[in-house]
Amino acid sequence: MRCGPWAALAVGLLHFCLAQANFAPHFFDNGAGSTNGNMALFSLPEDTPVGSHVYTLNGTDPEGDPISYHISFDPNTRSVFSVDPNFGNITLVEELDREREDEIEAIISISDGLNLVAEKVVILVTDANDEAPRFIQEPYIVLVPEVSEGSLGRDGVHSEGTAGLTEPHSSRVCPSPPCLNPPSLGRLRGADVVFSVTTTVTINVEDVQDMAPVFVGTPYYGYVYEDTIPGSEVLKVVAIDGDRGKPNHILYRLMNGSDGAFEINETSGGISVLQSPAQLGREVYELHIQVTEISSAGSPVAQAMIPVTIRIVDLNNHPPTFYGESGPQNRFELSMYEHPPQGEILRGLKITVNDSDQGANAKFNLRLVGPGGVFRVVPQTVLNEAQVTIIVENSAAIDFEKSKVLAFKLLAIEVNTPEKFSSTADIVIQLLDTNDNVPKFTSHYYIARIPENTLGGSNVVAVTAVDPDTGPWGKVKYSIYGTGSDLFLIHPSTGLIYTQPWASLDAEGTSRYNFYVKAEDMEGRYSLAEVFVTLLDVNDHYPQFGQSIQEKTMVLGTPVKIEATDQDAEEPNNLVDYSITHAEPANVFDIDAHTGEIRLKNSIHSLDALQNITPNGDYTWSLQVQAKDRGSPSFSTTAVLKIDITDTETLSRGSMAAFLIQTKDNPMKAVGVLAGVMAIVVAITVLISTATFWRNKKSNKVQPVRRVLRRRPSPAPRTVRIEWLKFRRAKTATKFMLKEDPPNENCNNSSAGITMPPRAPAPPPPPRMAPRMATQWKVPTVSGSLTPQQPQQSSKPKTLGSPIQSSLVSELRQKFEKKSVDNKAYF
Repeated sequence: MRCGPWAALAVGLLHFCLAQANFAPHFFDNGAGSTNGNMALFSLPEDTPVGSHVYTLNGTDPEGDPISYHISFDPNTRSVFSVDPNFGNITLVEELDREREDEIEAIISISDGLNLVAEKVVILVTDANDEAPRFIQEPYIVLVPEVSEGSLGRDGVHSEGTAGLTEPHSSRVCPSPPCLNPPSLGRLRGADVVFSVTTTVTINVEDVQDMAPVFVGTPYYGYVYEDTIPGSEVLKVVAIDGDRGKPNHILYRLMNGSDGAFEINETSGGISVLQSPAQLGREVYELHIQVTEISSAGSPVAQAMIPVTIRIVDLNNHPPTFYGESGPQNRFELSMYEHPPQGEILRGLKITVNDSDQGANAKFNLRLVGPGGVFRVVPQTVLNEAQVTIIVENSAAIDFEKSKVLAFKLLAIEVNTPEKFSSTADIVIQLLDTNDNVPKFTSHYYIARIPENTLGGSNVVAVTAVDPDTGPWGKVKYSIYGTGSDLFLIHPSTGLIYTQPWASLDAEGTSRYNFYVKAEDMEGRYSLAEVFVTLLDVNDHYPQFGQSIQEKTMVLGTPVKIEATDQDAEEPNNLVDYSITHAEPANVFDIDAHTGEIRLKNSIHSLDALQNITPNGDYTWSLQVQAKDRGSPSFSTTAVLKIDITDTETLSRGSMAAFLIQTKDNPMKAVGVLAGVMAIVVAITVLISTATFWRNKKSNKVQPVRRVLRRRPSPAPRTVRIEWLKFRRAKTATKFMLKEDPPNENCNNSSAGITMPPRAPAPPPPPRMAPRMATQWKVPTVSGSLTPQQPQQSSKPKTLGSPIQSSLVSELRQKFEKKSVDNKAYF
């Protein structure tokens, strides 16, 4: 159906109003027992601690706007709670007391900022168990007669008592009269608490004689000591009537067990000993005592019996005592050899120890006081009496050389007594010596230094060995032996080592001697030490030149060297210094004092300069040189030195002359060169001879007939061989300028590789002789010779035809010619 215009307007206004409306917030109602919501039916115990979080206000806003919480109280009442406006947490800020205020009214509110909703709530304060019960109408006195079994009786320890009223959990005990203010059970601040109260109830009971006598102070023990006098009271027993109201009289009686040694007083209960402790036959007596209750009429009413134990006790009045063979003794002595076997018993000691007390008073310990670990005592614990044994524990410690006397104390001390009585005995052991030590030198080696010119029989060094043993075992005998001991002797008793009377020591021959010395006791025990004797060098040798006159050849710019040796063994005695003692003129030569090198003065550079300063213009000089050692006192030796001077230009004129000059100062060099040349020639000759021998052996071998008939020797190769040999021989002869002698006809010169017939080969024709070459050797000038010679007086240099050159060349030529002739057969 169609709506009119007014209806459409009304609907539009309704929609506008709904759009502008804001609904109020509201609390949640979570019911009883909840701690979250609107606090409906909320209760709180009165013992809740202040500051506790007790509840949380909780609500919502329909539009979802933020909400806040508030709580307020009547102005006339306390503000017991506070609230967090954002989270709604309620906190207790005042202490609660149900007895004063059991309900708390408050107004809680919730707001969304535009709307506020408030509600009134009542919080119940629940009770907590914080009050104790109280008795009323005190005191309580009850009169109860002592009646039949099951009723309260007067006979007992107390005649009035205190009754407690309690109610543990579900049960309750209440005496008559009925309970007043029984104990209250409840909770206080979350814990179960029970408060109670007590009072005194006095119960008077009327006595009836219905109880037997009772002993007081049981059990009973008595003691009789050794100083107890007969008739003395040793123990008292006490009994009372069990009926406390009107007690009857008590009588005591000894029934049995005393054997006449004890008696009891019938009225006081005192027990006395009738005999002296020494007469008592037993250590323990068991007595039986009977008590009887006598009524007022004088008749026995009730009886009781109890045992009594009496011990005979010994007094601890005797200390342990040591005894020897003749009685009490506190010093024991013994003699024994050192180092007895391990575990050996000291049989010379007879010791007994005794304690006259009885029982525990007679128990004591034994121990040795002194150097530990040497001996031990047996037994270590004694009851009354024992024989004492001492046993060796450490044999090495029983040493005469360390201690001639061993002293100990033997101590006996009680164990379980308060007095701890003790006694001691001295044990003195005199040790006897044995030969248990080896002589020992004071050092493992001895070093002596003596001059080499020490006379025979002089002291060298004293050695000492010590033997700790006493008497003859401690005497030491010395001896020496070894390869170096021949020149020395030793005194057998003092150990003094000295040289043989005939000994002649020389440090240059043997500078050190080494031998052993032996120390021995009477039973052959010995030890060794090593002795080192060093001879100190004495300057007893002169420096020595090789020859009294020496010849040297000096090349300008090169020094010559002289050398002298000193046979002394040590420095500085064998150190030599050199000097020129005489030379004319004196300013031509310098000498190095340490090396012996002689040089020309720096101002002399040529033979011409040398010739200008010499008196006669010669190149041969004679110097007097001296070799002096550095010993104290110092020794010296002089010699004449001849020096021939040349220069390198003269040496370059011929190799042979240079060689001769170089070997003049060292002739062995020339001999070595010649020997080397000869060795090479011999080696080549041996090789050629060996090859020739094997060729000849192969050529002379008998071949089969058919081969001889088919192959005949051809003379052509033989002719070639001979010509080749001739050529070589001629070449060699040309080199050494030698004439060849006729060849040795015994030489076998078969050609290699040619098969010979089975017959002796024909001798080869004699070889042609090579003509002698007339070429002469040219030897440069040599200012010197291999043998001493007088200085030349001529002022001119030696020419090529000098006698020295001719003799040297002739000698070398003869040696080569002889060698060539000996080896001709191999060519």
